Amino acid sequence: MENSIRNAVIKFEQEFMGRGPDEVRALVARDLVVVRLKGVLTPAERQLAKTAEGVEMVKQIRQNLIAQGRDKLCEQVSEITGAKVLGLFTDIDVQLSERVFVFTTDRDIQNGARPFSSS
Repeated sequence: MENSIRNAVIKFEQEFMGRGPDEVRALVARDLVVVRLKGVLTPAERQLAKTAEGVEMVKQIRQNLIAQGRDKLCEQVSEITGAKVLGLFTDIDVQLSERVFVFTTDRDIQNGARPFSSS
């Protein structure tokens, strides 16, 4: 499952962001899916990131792009895990050229549990 999620995120990054990361790791921990991407910045973004304004610009552009592709990415993770994705949280460290995605789901997918009750 983790390898399938990893591959889906790589494909998403390639198609939606224009290039894939250098390295991707995915981890399923109960009702969370954590994905760490290394080497995510393009050469142009690395140039921008040399100034404080550029760092903020890269972060904002990346956040906007993820907002546009969020539904597709969540749908892919949901299909792979068999669980409903409730939330997607992400941040990027421009200096490290790393991004982290955290997906929350409606069930403990690590142990194959039923969906959480809403009460």
